[in-house]
Amino acid sequence: MSDESPKIDYLREQRGGDILEFRSQCGDDTIVIARDRLRPIILALKQDPLLKLDFLTDITAVDYWGKKEPRFEVVYHLYSLSTKYRLRLKVPVPEDDPVVESLTPFWKIANWLEREVWDMYGIRFSGHPDLRRILLYEEFQGYPLRKDYPVNEWQPLVPQRNVDGTFVDQRSEMKRLRLKQQLSSKT
Repeated sequence: MSDESPKIDYLREQRGGDILEFRSQCGDDTIVIARDRLRPIILALKQDPLLKLDFLTDITAVDYWGKKEPRFEVVYHLYSLSTKYRLRLKVPVPEDDPVVESLTPFWKIANWLEREVWDMYGIRFSGHPDLRRILLYEEFQGYPLRKDYPVNEWQPLVPQRNVDGTFVDQRSEMKRLRLKQQLSSKT
């Protein structure tokens, strides 16, 4: 009998050749896979009748700068809505080629989550339909969650942008009209 969870034992039996490492600690199951196996393994995990990992809850990354190679790991948190099983899947990514395949064909939410990882860590997702910054402005230089990001340097200043016709502009106009109505009703 293994000290690992039954699901990890099952993954070892079913996909042992595809998985580089298995861990089960404090009720958290984790597997590490090679990046070229990401899409086939994700598809198998989604379709497996026992696991049914049909929900992508998060994508993030870890920077091990100066501590281990490869420097980065992209971390996927998967969940089964029917079985309530959670699995953490890690993909090591080298610094000189920080690219992983996009999971947008499997989950629409991957679009936003991958953009966040791109914006903060500079890890690209090949096949992503719209890989651009999501939290920072386009002129921002560097990736602020990388361990070697120079926190004491200035970012380029950009001119104030026009908000006409945007959601911000519409909210501001609605607020102005409400205030005008409130003031006119008090007089």
